[in-house]
Amino acid sequence: MTSALTVVDDDARPTVVLINVGTPAAPTPSAVRRYLRAFLSDPRVIDLPALARWLLLHLVILPFRPRRSAALYRAIWTQQGSPLLVHGRALVDALQARLPSARVLLGMRYGDPALADVLVDAPGRVVLVPLFPQEASATTGSALCEAYRLLGASPRVPAVSVVPPFFHDNGFVEVVTSTIMESTSAGVDAILLSYHGVPVSQVQGTVAAGHTCGGDDATGCCATLGVANAGCYRAQCLATSRALEARLRIGGVTAPVSTAFQSRLGRARWIGPSTSDAIAALARSGVKRLVVACPSFVADCLETLEEIGVQGRAQFLAAGGERFTLVPCVNADPRFVEVLARLVGAALGDHVAAQARRSA
Repeated sequence: MTSALTVVDDDARPTVVLINVGTPAAPTPSAVRRYLRAFLSDPRVIDLPALARWLLLHLVILPFRPRRSAALYRAIWTQQGSPLLVHGRALVDALQARLPSARVLLGMRYGDPALADVLVDAPGRVVLVPLFPQEASATTGSALCEAYRLLGASPRVPAVSVVPPFFHDNGFVEVVTSTIMESTSAGVDAILLSYHGVPVSQVQGTVAAGHTCGGDDATGCCATLGVANAGCYRAQCLATSRALEARLRIGGVTAPVSTAFQSRLGRARWIGPSTSDAIAALARSGVKRLVVACPSFVADCLETLEEIGVQGRAQFLAAGGERFTLVPCVNADPRFVEVLARLVGAALGDHVAAQARRSA
């Protein structure tokens, strides 16, 4: 007898699309140039007037950055390809095994596999899963905007559900806490939580009228998450840090926990404090054993493996530190797969949620 949860008609299967930013196709200047041109042409990434953005990109960034960035990508590239893509494919495979009645795909906002190819004539219902725990215009906003545009242009517009930001999900917090604790087993003097940075102007646009983002104020407007700043990326990051610190304390980790923001670009004012400044300050303060986690990334990539794992490590050791530990992202950790299966199941409804429980 065929199970009630088995879907025979492929056109009736919901399509679950895991969306990430993307990666160059190869660690070469030409491939990196193509990727950066697409990435940095997005007005949600560089929120300048069109002409100013074009001039910055074509006169300042593209003539010089691709060669430097290609060298950095080569340092982290694997035999299977870009770490971001490798981990993304592994996550798709693992989630597909948990949700056999859905079709699970990976789509990149920039680069391949492109959202345009993944979403073309998507049969049945579509569930979009932006793989960004906290919501920002340059990540979640850009991914959803492009997905809606592509789906809306199709002659057959499917029903669409979205898995919302999951930074406050207890399961996600538990998984990240566990990965941090696993990296502190040899002892730690301090823990730094490093999130991807964004310009203050992008954060300010998400808060209620009359509510001003402090940018790098450790207490102030981001000290709590409420109605006025519910969509503020920085406030969501600090809420993530508070939740992680509380879980770490329950787990017996007593090392001080601090928060910083990495990956700054250009001269605009970015949210802070800066990760680079924080790493140097911790070393100068006498911290010898530092553990760094990156809770705004679900997959290890250039920003975690090279910017933190290579540059951050070198900076810490040069400033007097002795042991630097980079916590792996959740990647395709089975515990994270369980979290995603539950979130996708909730978006799809009881039918797939029940199947997820049965296949556990």
